[in-house]
Amino acid sequence: MASQQQTPLYLAQGKGRGRGRRGQQNSQPQQPVPSAWNSGPPVTAQGYRTGNGFGRNDNGKANRPGRTTAPPQQQDVPIKSAEERFQEASKPLKESVMYHMEAAAGDDGGQGYESSSDEDLDDDKILSTTYEAYAGQIGDNGEGVDKSKQFLRDAWLSGASGCLVCLGKVKRIDAIWSCSECHCVLHLVCIQKWAQQCTMLQDLHSDESIPSSKAMWQCPKCRADYRMAACPRQYLCFCGKEKDPPAHPWLAPHTCGQTCEKPLRPQCGHKCLLLCHPGPCPPCPKMVRSPCYCGQSTPQTRRCSTRQWSCGQICQRPLTCGQHMCQTPCHSGDCPPCDKTSQQRCMCGKGEQVRPCASPEWSCDKICGKVLSCGSHTCEKECHQQGQCGDCPRSGQRTCPCGKTKFDLPCTEDIPNCGDTCEKLLSCGIHQCSQRCHTGECEKCRQMCTKKCRCGLRERSVLCHKEYLCDSKCSQMRECTRHQCKRKCCDGSCPPCEQSCGRQLTCKNHKCQSRCHSGMCYPCPEIVEIKCFCGNTTITVPCGREKVTRPPRCSKKCSTAPDCHHPTRDHHRCHFGRCPPCRQMCAQPLLHCSHVCPKVCHSAVLVKQVENKPAPAGPWEAKPKAMLTMVNFPCPPCEVPIPTECLGKHEVTDLPCSSVAPFSCGRLCGRLLDCGNHTCGLACHIVTGAQKDHESGRECAQCEEGCSKPRPKGCTHTCLEPCHPDPCPTCQQGVRVRCHCHMMVLHKECGLWTAANKQEKKKLMSCDGPCPKQLTCGHQCSKICHDGECSKPQDCTYKKAIRCSCRRRKKEFLCKEIHTGSAKLECDDACKQAKDKKEKMKEDERKKQDEEEKKRQQRDQEEYDRLMGKNKRRKQRKRSQTKELTFYEKNKKLIIILSTSAVILAAIVAFYLSKS
Repeated sequence: MASQQQTPLYLAQGKGRGRGRRGQQNSQPQQPVPSAWNSGPPVTAQGYRTGNGFGRNDNGKANRPGRTTAPPQQQDVPIKSAEERFQEASKPLKESVMYHMEAAAGDDGGQGYESSSDEDLDDDKILSTTYEAYAGQIGDNGEGVDKSKQFLRDAWLSGASGCLVCLGKVKRIDAIWSCSECHCVLHLVCIQKWAQQCTMLQDLHSDESIPSSKAMWQCPKCRADYRMAACPRQYLCFCGKEKDPPAHPWLAPHTCGQTCEKPLRPQCGHKCLLLCHPGPCPPCPKMVRSPCYCGQSTPQTRRCSTRQWSCGQICQRPLTCGQHMCQTPCHSGDCPPCDKTSQQRCMCGKGEQVRPCASPEWSCDKICGKVLSCGSHTCEKECHQQGQCGDCPRSGQRTCPCGKTKFDLPCTEDIPNCGDTCEKLLSCGIHQCSQRCHTGECEKCRQMCTKKCRCGLRERSVLCHKEYLCDSKCSQMRECTRHQCKRKCCDGSCPPCEQSCGRQLTCKNHKCQSRCHSGMCYPCPEIVEIKCFCGNTTITVPCGREKVTRPPRCSKKCSTAPDCHHPTRDHHRCHFGRCPPCRQMCAQPLLHCSHVCPKVCHSAVLVKQVENKPAPAGPWEAKPKAMLTMVNFPCPPCEVPIPTECLGKHEVTDLPCSSVAPFSCGRLCGRLLDCGNHTCGLACHIVTGAQKDHESGRECAQCEEGCSKPRPKGCTHTCLEPCHPDPCPTCQQGVRVRCHCHMMVLHKECGLWTAANKQEKKKLMSCDGPCPKQLTCGHQCSKICHDGECSKPQDCTYKKAIRCSCRRRKKEFLCKEIHTGSAKLECDDACKQAKDKKEKMKEDERKKQDEEEKKRQQRDQEEYDRLMGKNKRRKQRKRSQTKELTFYEKNKKLIIILSTSAVILAAIVAFYLSKS
């Protein structure tokens, strides 16, 4: 009995609800059946099969699920002992417990997802079988087949396919319908109810009855329109060849196993080579010979799905302009418009412009102005093609403005008004115009009339051309049957409801975003991704199914980081929940030594810890809480003897590995310090960071003596750094140096000054300012602060003004030209004339002053004679004779101060300008 392989109980249960079936007799030989096809209940030792339903046995008693139906009582049945009966009864229970424990640990971590173990298929086998004929044409990884493969995988993945109407799971034994546009899969009963509700709403909202042959319904997902005649009435496979296809373990669900043979898209004349499959058909894999777009290259053998191709050569087809060829590389469709320009005339021939070659006809927007056939008027149309001016609009028989009187006058005379009443129908459509015959439009109707409002509840006398609307609000319900119209003075044709629906969708996660409507809302369009624990395996389900859909099984290695110190966990598949404990060797370096721990991993061990509380006083108090805590147990101490050196590596002593500790031998360290000039004087100590044995470490004493190295030639400063092995750094202290022009004292770095040669020192002594020395010509030296002699007067580039002898003419010359004597300015004829004129004016002025002086003396003499006897008048005469002060005498000090300030300011500005 122990050597025979027993079938577990979870593989031996049936799915029926009927009676237990009697198996074949043991005496008859049984044909071997493959295990994949042997899905029925097992045969018991008495020849009966077990059922899984609440049927009745042959005795009329009800069976319980999972129990063996007892046969009729016979006399020859051996009596079993109590131990055998106990073992027989406990065996299926043990198998069931083991199965559920494995499923909980390996699949979903014990979460309450829908069971789908009866729908798990060998997806790799089915996929290879379905694509067998297609792979022979294009290979296993043909371009463009990923989308159809994804639909095929979703067809058998547990929970990946769900009905958008009822949000239920689409099982492989359910009757389904597939949309021909978006290829979504829905329950057959759900889509039939959906189509009926759509047609009922159309009949409800339409005023006329819609024939059943013209009634339309839409796909719940893509909104594709279908006629009522296309409403599915029977369960067909995806290719439509077989009714009620049975579930087959080696075929995709809802397929018949025959070749699809649907016409491929785009239409190429070939049919699909796959077996009956869900989703879109892959691209056509046939090989055909097809030319390129422009037809210049030799036709090539290509896949039918990619038969249109470009050779990359220049198109060279004539463009619509008729003058140029297409210069675009080989392309599909019509050639683009010509992008070149040319000189073109407008339609009337008056204007001419450089325009794109692709638009030869254009208008210059000018009045035509050509003389019409009457010979008296000209064409008033804008630029148009020649010969389309037409006849004179004033020729022939014409009528007066009201149209009652006809006149036969030349086009040069205007039509007079007839004087009769106009009587044209006004815009109200009821009354006539009462004015005399006139030109232009008639005025609005001014008559008063009684009008009803739009809803017909009230009347009022208003002007005929105005519309009367009352303030009553419509109380009828709109098409949504949820909200009132509320429109003022509604005529009964209430507009559609503008509010948002806002009802909760069947997914229970979102609300309907459409306008308020009657009937069922469309299913939620959102798609939710469900991932395994590591996220590498995903399935997509309709929104609302994510709570009851089991995550997909992942064949990848568990990627959860280990809780212990090991870099990787023991090999096991991706799963939910806590990983099993680590069984690897600890191999962790022990404390204070380089050995590893030989024990089983103990760095992450789950330990049950109970809350530390005092003893309860009675049963009414809560018990202490127990929780699992991950504890890191320490490794045991190491006892291996280890030779140990002193801290300064002067001697070696054997110590136990767990007792190894650094010690000092008491000797002087004696290591060479970083300065390279002295040694460490501390007692034996730990040394770290030393490159060699004789070199000092971070713990050695620091040299506190100053630097005693010789200074470079010319430097009078001492090194500020402490004792160091490297050459002294460049001296950065300041040195005072007088510039070449002796105007400024420069501060330079000592190291830079001592390291410079003669030429560099001359450059360093320059203050980069203009030389303040003056040349013999009176101007400043034009060089920047320099060594040696200044520039010569013959090289002076300043300008100086020179006047002629009469000082009328003035002109600027270079200073060097004046110095050499080549700059001269002679008086011209105008100067002589001005000089003569000036002398004449001076002579006239002198004569005039003499005459005025004589008159003044005469007046003074007369006034003196008149006022000789009076003291008061004498004082006034003395005061008037007092000499009046000039402007310069009054403001002499202020003028001197201002002129001095101006000279100083000008000198400063000239200095900065020359420096810049």
